[in-house]
Amino acid sequence: MRFPRLMLAALSAALVTVAAAQTPTPTPQPDAPIPTAMPVPPPPVPTGAKAWLLMDYDTGQILAGENIDARMEPASITKVMTSYVAAAEVKNGKIKHDDMVTISERAWREGGAGTDGSYSGFELNSRVKMSDIEKGLSVQSGNDAAIAIAEHVAGSHEAFAALMNLYAKRIGMNNSNFVNAHGLPAENHYTTARDLALLGRAMIRDFPETYAYNSIKEYTVGTITQHNRNGLLWREGSGVDGIKTGHTSTAGYCLLASAKRDDQRFVSVVMGIDAKSQGEGFRLRENGNLNLLEWGFRFFESHQLYAANAKIATHKVWKGTVNQIDLGITAPLVISVERGRYAQLKPTMDVAKTLIAPITKGQVIGKLRVTLDGKLIAERPLVALQASEKANIFKRLWHSFLLWWRS
Repeated sequence: MRFPRLMLAALSAALVTVAAAQTPTPTPQPDAPIPTAMPVPPPPVPTGAKAWLLMDYDTGQILAGENIDARMEPASITKVMTSYVAAAEVKNGKIKHDDMVTISERAWREGGAGTDGSYSGFELNSRVKMSDIEKGLSVQSGNDAAIAIAEHVAGSHEAFAALMNLYAKRIGMNNSNFVNAHGLPAENHYTTARDLALLGRAMIRDFPETYAYNSIKEYTVGTITQHNRNGLLWREGSGVDGIKTGHTSTAGYCLLASAKRDDQRFVSVVMGIDAKSQGEGFRLRENGNLNLLEWGFRFFESHQLYAANAKIATHKVWKGTVNQIDLGITAPLVISVERGRYAQLKPTMDVAKTLIAPITKGQVIGKLRVTLDGKLIAERPLVALQASEKANIFKRLWHSFLLWWRS
């Protein structure tokens, strides 16, 4: 009878090990004292806007908005997409910031000083450094700069528009379609407030050096000095460092903005303001964005719940050289919540009950979800922080027996 007793003892110990290894998701620890919950007023609705939103930069959470998926004309905010594509092509080694770009007749004629739109003033057939044209695009909103970049990157304006749409899909802009690089009215040229916020977030995250052009307050081409059309750059203490304005008679007054204070950053979008005058249009789009950003900074707080590659939980591994592995996430998880509600966040793990080796380091094992009041706030893949190779035949047979017994 001794052998069965030993087997039962070993089996009991194994099952206890399984229960201990599959620990629940630990409660995240705040990186700052938790303030008392405070009431949050409704968001300030931008006057006259047909669509608007406020997004938390770190998480991509949309904190407030209306008509965020309605198709709208982006006007010159289109140039943020142009800037993104150019920066991506530089990163991919297709072009360089110090390339010399020729200002073609099309760029000069369709986007230059002889048109009704905004322009940088690059001379016909001149050779200009790519980085200077990018600044003309971002600061002066030059249509000539947009066409010159498009032709240099893709060979033609039309080919560049196709490239814009490919990159837009990568970003997740599923309700956008671009047919030109400058944003002048055109059939089937549209986007949404949500998509513009995603674009702004991607620009800041992926190409911070190019994004910084948007904070330049004035820029000179030849004898022409122009101020950045984003008046929020001059609002002291606002934290605004971008992104882009837009206006046409059909699109109305639009502004995609972003501001950072301490470790918090928000992205705001206001679109479709039909103003009686240019001055009123500028005021309404700027105040609409600034009020949204202020509301975000005042009533929301950000916390890092979990660090990158840090153990969140452990999980039993069957038939492996390692009996358990640590689980974590590959990037820090930062959450924005209404001030004082951090303690009400509920993290949960979705992981298969039975993990069988081999398990590779970095392999996705499940999902980490964070909810508040039953609403999903964030979701991240849970990955194995260590590997577990296949065990020898004897251990695999023993674990097969234990799994059979447990079932």
